[in-house]
Amino acid sequence: RSFNSNRNVAEFSLMSQHVIHCAGWSACTFFQRANKVLSSLKILFPTKVKLVTHEFSDRTAYRAWLIDGAFREKLEDPRAHKHTSSPFVWISKSDDVVPNNPDANDVKSFIGGHDDTLEYCRSLVSPADGSKDVAKMVGDGHVAGHSYDYDLVVIGGGSGGLACSKEAAALGAKVAVCDFVKPSPAGSTWGLGGTCVNVGCIPKKLMHNAAVIKETIHADAAEFGISLKGGEPIPSQHSWEHMKDQIQNYIRGLNFKYRVALREANVTYLNKFAKIIDKHTLEVTDKKGKVSTITSSRFIIAVGGRPTAIDCEGGELAITSDDIFSLEQSPGKVLCVGASYISLECAGFLAGLGYDVSVAVRSILLRGFDRECADKIGAFMEDHGVKFKHKVLPKKLERVDGRIQVTFTDDSQEVFDTVMYAIGRTACTAGIGLENVAIATNPKNGKISAKFEQTSCPNIYCIGDVMEGVAELTPVAIEAGLALAKRLFGGSSQPMDYVNVCTTVFTPIEYGTVGISEDEAEELYGKDNIEVYQKSFLPLEWTLSATRQKHQAFTKVIVDKTAGNKVLGIHFLGPNAGEVMQGFGVAMKKGITYSDLKTTVGIHPTCAEEIVTLSVTKRSGEDAAAGGC
Repeated sequence: RSFNSNRNVAEFSLMSQHVIHCAGWSACTFFQRANKVLSSLKILFPTKVKLVTHEFSDRTAYRAWLIDGAFREKLEDPRAHKHTSSPFVWISKSDDVVPNNPDANDVKSFIGGHDDTLEYCRSLVSPADGSKDVAKMVGDGHVAGHSYDYDLVVIGGGSGGLACSKEAAALGAKVAVCDFVKPSPAGSTWGLGGTCVNVGCIPKKLMHNAAVIKETIHADAAEFGISLKGGEPIPSQHSWEHMKDQIQNYIRGLNFKYRVALREANVTYLNKFAKIIDKHTLEVTDKKGKVSTITSSRFIIAVGGRPTAIDCEGGELAITSDDIFSLEQSPGKVLCVGASYISLECAGFLAGLGYDVSVAVRSILLRGFDRECADKIGAFMEDHGVKFKHKVLPKKLERVDGRIQVTFTDDSQEVFDTVMYAIGRTACTAGIGLENVAIATNPKNGKISAKFEQTSCPNIYCIGDVMEGVAELTPVAIEAGLALAKRLFGGSSQPMDYVNVCTTVFTPIEYGTVGISEDEAEELYGKDNIEVYQKSFLPLEWTLSATRQKHQAFTKVIVDKTAGNKVLGIHFLGPNAGEVMQGFGVAMKKGITYSDLKTTVGIHPTCAEEIVTLSVTKRSGEDAAAGGC
């Protein structure tokens, strides 16, 4: 959820106050020059730049502090460890500093020496020319008259890979897609379309909707005068088997449509596992084990990811989100392991359908999302039947009388019918031959580092969840794939914009968000430089049911007070959060301000209008509960 590193430094270098430290010895002309330039920067941007000078009497005293005192070794940046000259310049996390006695633990980032400091200042004040960002990519050697089988082969048939392949074909490229689904450890497999369609967004949203329908019948129907003949309440029994069959039939229809769409787009579909042999050759293996090779001028890796395996004794007894949506029988009593959005979404719809659900949480809910909103989601879920087991994880699973006995890290035990873990995801890069083209992956998650989707091997690209540092969201993969295809075959230079991407978490109370969290805003801009407008409110559709009124919906908007109240983040907890948030995502990309929100006429009566009528700030301490019309 951080800023896109592909963008120019100058675009957001001054979004937050920079506390810049310049250390050197007094007679050093390079130290004097760097300090003067930084002093000028402070004059130009008095609310954005604070300068702390650490001036030592002579070179010996300076080196005694920097080298002999091991200050430089305490920084994370390896450039700092070799730095010996004057000045030594860095940015700190806080502004509570003492000249000539800096705290190495307070260093946020290392700028460098004299030349690095001047370049930093130039980038900071370089005027924007108003032009669009340009993706400056390395030449990959592609020529029109090459002798390879294809112009492009996409490895992976998920949402991003399919979108990219069809776009490239529409631009005149000869394209193939290799897609092969290895069964999950529990044996689940699926068709063309990737995680989202088969074991992600689509079945998740449908099962979430089933839970919403059941809750509406239970909580609201009678209050709105809806009942069986004779006034009896509507029964709300649920058949897991029927729901599962309906959803799987719908998904199989999508799988077929995707194959038809590839054929109509003149994209060759190869249901084969692809392994890179060299930068232009793939070894492909079909489901019968038959091996062949194909060649291409360019490759795009779009293999996505799979759930990270649980590391405990008996872990093979557990399932993942790859399995939950196609379970043949009711899951019964369920333990969800992890506090990710996948775990909480599954726990939410399972509890909503009437199952006994517990969630094992190692630390906090929804890491990376707004903390206040995450805590409200947790409280809402607890009151809707989800039991949280905090600060524990399973350390042993064992089969007992056909069920699964879980021993937790606090030595407590409990028996479940289903244990599902969702503790993170790992990119599917193992075994695809990246070592043959010297493409390294992150050992923690298997992801590939890339700039403008281009890897260290120039003719091999990556998009979607396999790429390091981007949001693991289907629309992100699709847009990145479309943008890349246009650059490779359509003459475009427009990069994918990974900033201000909307997303929604489909927990029992839905959470839609765009921009940064309040916690991130405080860290990046300083607590005194932001304003948080907030409101709690009861959606009109909840007002007739007493069971609905324990928890209210909630929204907040975070703005930068030092930049014309530019909106930094919008957060919404309530019904139809995704539908509410999508339009605000467009506004965020256009640089919306708080004034723009306030002067927008709301649609009444809706939940979305609460965002454009915010007026109470968190700082004021006033009651943020909404009144009537």
